[in-house]
Amino acid sequence: MPGSSLWLLPPASHPLNNLLTTLIDKTSFHFTSPHRFLPHVTLTSEIYPSAYGSDPQEWLDSLNIEFGTEIAVEFKKLNSEDVFVRKLYIKCKKDDLRLLALRCRQQVKGFEQAEKAEEWVNELYTPHLSLLYHDCPRIDTEGLSQAGEFAQDLGISVNGQGKLGSWKGGRVVLVQTDKPIHEWKPIAERSLGGAA
Repeated sequence: MPGSSLWLLPPASHPLNNLLTTLIDKTSFHFTSPHRFLPHVTLTSEIYPSAYGSDPQEWLDSLNIEFGTEIAVEFKKLNSEDVFVRKLYIKCKKDDLRLLALRCRQQVKGFEQAEKAEEWVNELYTPHLSLLYHDCPRIDTEGLSQAGEFAQDLGISVNGQGKLGSWKGGRVVLVQTDKPIHEWKPIAERSLGGAA
C-alpha cells in the first residue's frame, strides 16, 4: 500500500478493541492467512513522509479532527471482495465517518482542496473493518457464514445491533502501510474520546 495511512481504532477501553483482535485471529487462522493487524477502519492512505516529516505526532496533533464522541463506527454486514486487504470485512456506515475521512483525505497530495477530497469521499471511500488479509479467492457464502458464527460466538454484531455492533470516538493512528504487514504499527496516536 503506498505511503502511510490514517486509521480509526476503537477506544482502548471498549470491549470491541480486544474482541475484534480475537476475531481477526480466528478468521486468519481459519482461512490460513499469516497476517495479523490491529482492528481498524481506514480513513485514508497515500500519505507520504513529506507530509508529516520528522515529527509524526506533532503533525497528527495539528490536524483539524476535533470530533470527540460525535463520530460513530456502525457495522452493517459481512462482505468479501477480490482485494487482498478486503478479502473479509465488516462493512460500516459512512454517515458519521464522512467528515472525518474528508479532513484526513485533505492531507493527501492532490486532495488538499475540500471539493477534491469530497469527491473522493462520495465516490471512492468505502469504510470497512478488515478481518482477513489474503491472496485467496473471494470468500464464498459458506465462508461468510462461518465468519459470522465466529463473530456471534464472541458477541460481536456484524449487523450493528447492540453495544458490540458499533463504537463511538476512538483513536486515530498514523501507520506506515508501505512497510511489510508485520511492521504495521502506529507511529503516532490521537484520541477522539469515547469509550462504551
